[in-house]
Amino acid sequence: MTEIKQVLMPDIGDSKDVPIIDIMVKAGDAVKAEQSLLTLETDKATMDVPAPFDGVVKNVSVKVGDKISEGALILLMETSTAETSAVISPTTTPAPAKEATNPIAATPVTAPAATPIVAPTGFQSSPTGKAHASPSIRHFARELGIDLTRVKGSGEKGRITKNDVQSFVKAGLAQPQDGSGGGGLQISAMPVVDFSRFGAIETKPLSRIKKLSGANLHRNWVSIPHITQHDEADITEMEVFRKELGEEYSKQGIKITPLAFLLKAVVTAMQQYPNFNSSLDASGENLVLKKYFHIGVAVDTPDGLMVPVLRDVDQKGMAQLAKELGEISTKAREKKLPATAMQGGCFTISSLGGIGGTAFTPIINAPEVAILGVSRASIKPVFKEGEFVPRLMLPLSLSYDHRVIDGAEAVHFTSYLGKVLSDVRRLVL
Repeated sequence: MTEIKQVLMPDIGDSKDVPIIDIMVKAGDAVKAEQSLLTLETDKATMDVPAPFDGVVKNVSVKVGDKISEGALILLMETSTAETSAVISPTTTPAPAKEATNPIAATPVTAPAATPIVAPTGFQSSPTGKAHASPSIRHFARELGIDLTRVKGSGEKGRITKNDVQSFVKAGLAQPQDGSGGGGLQISAMPVVDFSRFGAIETKPLSRIKKLSGANLHRNWVSIPHITQHDEADITEMEVFRKELGEEYSKQGIKITPLAFLLKAVVTAMQQYPNFNSSLDASGENLVLKKYFHIGVAVDTPDGLMVPVLRDVDQKGMAQLAKELGEISTKAREKKLPATAMQGGCFTISSLGGIGGTAFTPIINAPEVAILGVSRASIKPVFKEGEFVPRLMLPLSLSYDHRVIDGAEAVHFTSYLGKVLSDVRRLVL
């Protein structure tokens, strides 16, 4: 027995009138549960909306360019299940970071106090003094400090798109400034080079993730005074204990990774040094201290880095964190993360230890004030109790916002983190 069911637009947080940028199915198509039906684009993320069940598409009620909100009818589907309707959960490809690290910034980012961008030469103000743009684009422009009346729209009927705003920012940053004030960076324009003059080339478009995250990464890098503190942690004993736990939990299908220990250790250090769990308010004059501990973790996907957030890390045990890490990593790579899974982070960890490297400078995922980069651990001779002994040392790279955190506090943070990682018994104190 078959019946016709409605597929409705789900709750996607504060976003309304979300534009549809792609539709992957048509009437008559047979689809499987979790197969992508269409793609939405908010100011924070690009989302694939999956099918809630198996069935055959009878009628598509929307088209590319439509703007839809929660509860709107997307399509009708014929199925043999007993349900009569369904609300679907979108899957997300973020703009972070956060990121997301970094080069990450895949979490939604908001500048504490955005610096206005000077309009580049050739960009004229709207003759009416009004900007034709959706609420999401207006929100995006506010984050970057852009006056939309200065932006020329390339969309239908002159509507301003996200690409228009990003192009405006890039042109403004690249334009030389006369030093007379008014903001902007005093840099020369990037040279335009015909690379084909020197040999064979191939032009390849950036992935959607990298396009969307580019403006946020650039803004965070130029607007936040980054300092990076490098340190090492002795994780010799931690690794022995981790392997013991790994054998114990492998029967349950749970993989205990070093990242689970890092999550707990970072939260312990944040509790000791609360400024690392803060954000500047919109005025830039007050510090918002958070009482919760949500940690973003950079996940490498085929399309770029995504930064899902683990909630209430302080309230979870090692096994639960390891299980959640595995689940969110899989969902990120399969593009099945809901938008809410990448919001609300307090601090970000970007671990490249599985790949290599000795140190790097991760970009802070605003409005967070710090991010921890982790490189590959290696055996080093360490002078201990009168002799050199082999120890497994983990490189740590802590980037922090110098407006909020000074150098001494950063060193205290990494030193404390090193103590916790070298003696995991401290995690229970």
